[in-house]
Amino acid sequence: MRLSTAFRYEQSINNLQQRQQELSTAQTQLTSGKRVNAASDDPTAAARAERALASIARADADQRAVDASRNAMTLAESGLGNAIDLMQTARETLVAAGNGTYSQGEQEALATKLRELRKQLVSVANQPDGGGGYVFGGKGSTTAPFTETAGVVNFNGTAGEVLAASTEQINLTMNGQKIWMEINRDLPAGPPEQFSLFTALDDAIAGLEAGTNIVDTVTTGLARMDRALGQFQTARSQSGEMLNRLDGIESRLSDGRLAAQSEKSNAEDLDMVRAISDFQNKQTGYEAALQSYASVQKMSLFQYIN
Repeated sequence: MRLSTAFRYEQSINNLQQRQQELSTAQTQLTSGKRVNAASDDPTAAARAERALASIARADADQRAVDASRNAMTLAESGLGNAIDLMQTARETLVAAGNGTYSQGEQEALATKLRELRKQLVSVANQPDGGGGYVFGGKGSTTAPFTETAGVVNFNGTAGEVLAASTEQINLTMNGQKIWMEINRDLPAGPPEQFSLFTALDDAIAGLEAGTNIVDTVTTGLARMDRALGQFQTARSQSGEMLNRLDGIESRLSDGRLAAQSEKSNAEDLDMVRAISDFQNKQTGYEAALQSYASVQKMSLFQYIN
């Protein structure tokens, strides 16, 4: 009888503890709204949820890169558009300079206009990206990449482009040296010439101010300006293509994030209706175990001695 009573007592204790643990787990699930709150609850589901969470984190990081690239490429597209407008005005000014009836004073006035356009173009070339860098800074520049020394504009950045730290190949800058400083033009004889937009303007300004060979100045200036316009239009198209590509990347990231969120939810979320029913059942089981324990506890050896 002692062994039987002791066994029943131990059994009721174990049953009560088990029921209490089950009730606590069910209560935690209801409170959190999750079926899996710790890896021990369901190791396989927990691993699925962890992988989904990592996918969401990657998508969020890529989205930040997309946002930064979109800002930079929007500024680049706008800046190149402004540059093209200024270059068109410079071209029109050169066409006007070809008027053989203009006096030297009028030619010098046109040169002054070109000088002002050049100044504005330098400002466009040094377009900040809003994040401490420069849109046309190449592979990175914390100071204005285009500077003027002794009347000559130089590129002080590093040629190339900065790509975002992302699983996608997306630009954060454009190659300012290639766009602004390396314009190529075929010549009737000899190798092609390479010039910068600023050199083309400097030579045109100097020729108009000198007034000695206006025809050659205008002819060369227009040929160079046309080639520069073509290069800038190509660069602008590239920035526009990147913006379109970013739309596609953003759409894929959104789809991937939704899929990962769904996978995470499927792995760990709780069926609330079923969970409430389960909690009620476990609560009933716990109360029954508690009553059983109380009954056994009341037993004493003296109740069985007669």
